[in-house]
Amino acid sequence: MMRKSLIALLLVCFSTLVHADAGAQGPGVISNIVMVAGFLFIFYFMLIRPQSKRAKEHQNLISGIAKDDEVITSGGLLGKVLRVTDQFIVIAIAEGIEVKVQKQAISASIPKGTMKNI
Repeated sequence: MMRKSLIALLLVCFSTLVHADAGAQGPGVISNIVMVAGFLFIFYFMLIRPQSKRAKEHQNLISGIAKDDEVITSGGLLGKVLRVTDQFIVIAIAEGIEVKVQKQAISASIPKGTMKNI
């Protein structure tokens, strides 16, 4: 999605350079290219890089989940991991109540013993 937005931005910027009036006085082509490069630089460091960093941290969290870990799902459920499969995790949210959730739905891992203190 972001890649499509970036391509659309580049197309708009370069199309204005191509269709610019040759006799008009204004910033040169080089200054426009520098401006677009500056926007791309800012765009990368403010949007793309932090998002990829968060995705990598979430992937590390999911791959590190093991039996008896206590986790919070994206829906707000707090539970203890009973089983881990390729795509799903079975968590116990209360005595005798098990819920199967997708691995991607895990939002945080909390310290062991937290469920007993709540």
